Amino acid sequence: MTEQPLYATEFGFSDDEWGLLVGLPQSVLTAASAAESDGSRRTRTENAAGLETIAAGRESASPLVAAVAGELIGRVGDPEAGEELPAIEPADPRALIADVLDRAGKASTLLTNRVSEGEAGAYRHWLLSVAEQVVTAASTGGLLGLGGDEVTESERRFRDELSHVLND
Repeated sequence: MTEQPLYATEFGFSDDEWGLLVGLPQSVLTAASAAESDGSRRTRTENAAGLETIAAGRESASPLVAAVAGELIGRVGDPEAGEELPAIEPADPRALIADVLDRAGKASTLLTNRVSEGEAGAYRHWLLSVAEQVVTAASTGGLLGLGGDEVTESERRFRDELSHVLND
């Protein structure tokens, strides 16, 4: 059995709770990208933007965000080392998005009950930043990268629903 990170045990997180908190940022990235079918080039651009935002969490003033980001980047790869996430195109994007929103709500409730308001707020803000960077990373439509929508209605809807779930 692997030892839990110090931060996980500091607040009494179980393995499942810590797994939820560590896995959620990458799930948010994937759901934000899946909100609009963009093609493989745009998906790679979105993944890179999301991974950069996740990695930047390691420098957060929030010990929770820094610990989660550090563990997640340790698992999926560091963009500063040139590592990339594989492009994931889910078979059922709506089901994926619904699952991510459900898990985000559970994580938000967990944090409300377990950590300070500042720590919970920092984690929520970080997740929203991941979603924002992904949905604004590559415009959709247009021709040869010109024109198109920076944020489509479906991307905007996911971002807004995530915000609602996290701040409810």
